Formats: sequence, structure tokens, C-alpha cells
Amino acid sequence: MRGMDAGPGTDLGGLGWYLGVWVTMMAAMMLPSVAPMVLLFDKVSAERARRGRAVVPTWIFASSYFAVWTLYGLAAYGVYRVVRSLHLGFLDWDRGGPYVVAALLVFAGAYELTPLKTVCLRHCRSPMHFVLGGWRNGIGGAFRMGAEHGAYCVGCCWGLMVVFFGLGVMSIAWMAVVAALIFTQKILPYGDRLTRAFAVAFVAAGAWIAIAPGSVPGLTQPDSHAADQARMRMMHVQPSMQQVGPEKKSPTDMGSNGDSGSMTP
Repeated sequence: MRGMDAGPGTDLGGLGWYLGVWVTMMAAMMLPSVAPMVLLFDKVSAERARRGRAVVPTWIFASSYFAVWTLYGLAAYGVYRVVRSLHLGFLDWDRGGPYVVAALLVFAGAYELTPLKTVCLRHCRSPMHFVLGGWRNGIGGAFRMGAEHGAYCVGCCWGLMVVFFGLGVMSIAWMAVVAALIFTQKILPYGDRLTRAFAVAFVAAGAWIAIAPGSVPGLTQPDSHAADQARMRMMHVQPSMQQVGPEKKSPTDMGSNGDSGSMTP
């Protein structure tokens, strides 16, 4: 696929292409961590239906949740396009690019320790409290519940997503890493206690990238594939040039130059 695993600074392409890839990636990354909330909503709806109460399809709740993440992706794309239009040369990877990615990692690490992160993570880890304490009836109510949960989820994970954009938003490998971090924090027992460890890890990774970006495993260097292909082309061209020897002159050419080799008596 175009642009996949191209590393930091990957061209996100047109809006339609980007939006399709973004929605697909969000579904793959967020479904494991949002599944308990969606399943609980569906279970409560089924119980309400058994009691003869009006219910709303679960997909409305889920669709509004992903709509919030879609808006986040569109906002990020807008920022990306504005920055690209400025033609800031210092953002190139061979200049200030590693330091920009390092700064994003340090920023994400600092956000892990903020009160807002704590509140949002506590909400995401307590689906029962949210569903039973904040239930709203009707289609509008289900849509609002999904959007509210999506907003908390963005508040919990947007720092990780900033890191994702910095490392290469089209990278399957980094998508898997970020998805694993999100799942660990939201679902696994004591995942909320790993916040400080994540913060330290992000800061350390930022320092590593700033000092020696070429040594970071899994970090694709922008344009490295193009450079490798150019070197391969040169390797093929040079032997072919060596095989072409000096041009041999024909007797006619030699005669025309006065070097026929004959002697006059």
C-alpha cells in the first residue's frame, strides 16, 4: 500500500485516502480496548428489551464513538497540511526531524502524568460506572453516550496518537505497538499503575531518537528505500560502463587520418 511503513514524515496523501486508512486503523487499534464498553452497552440494552422497554441498536453507540476519533484524525490531518504548506526545511529528517520526534515523545511522556490523563483513564477503565450511572434513553441518548465515551478515550490516548504520527502514522509496526500500550493501560489489571513507567519510557525513547535515530529498532528512515534503490541502480550501471572498451578504428578511418602504414618509394 502506498506510504505504508515509510517512517517519520510519511506523506499522508489525499484526504479521501487518509480518511479511509485512518478509520481502518482506528477500528483495528481501538476495538480491543473499547470492546468491554460496547458489550456492556449491548447487555444492558438486551435486559431493557426483555423488560419491554425501548432500546437502541448498539451500533449507534459504537458509531458515535468512532465518529469522535474520526474528528480527531481530521484535525490532525489539517495540522499536517498546514505544516507541509509552510515548507519548513528544518523538519526534514536529515536536519531537525529526529529532534521533532523526540520532542513529541517527551511531550507524550509528560502528558501521562497530568490529572486530565488520570481522569480519562479512570473513566475508560470503569465501563460499568459509566453505563449504569450515565445511561440515556433513545437514539440521541445512545449517540451522546458513545460520543462522550469517545471524548474520554481521546483524552486518554491522544498523547499516544501524537507519538504515532511522529513515528509514522502509516506504519503497521508502530500501530501494533501503540495499540498494545492502549490495551495495557485500559484493560489489563493494574494497567493504570504503569502510567509512570510509560512516561519514563517515552522520555527515554525521545532521548534515544535525538542522539542516535539510526540505531532505533523498527524506526524506518525516511527516503531510505529510495536511497537504497538509487545505490542499486548505480551498481548495475558501473559494470556495464566498464565492459565498453575503447572504440576500435577501422582501416578506412586510419587511412583517412594519414596513418595507413604504407611507405612511398
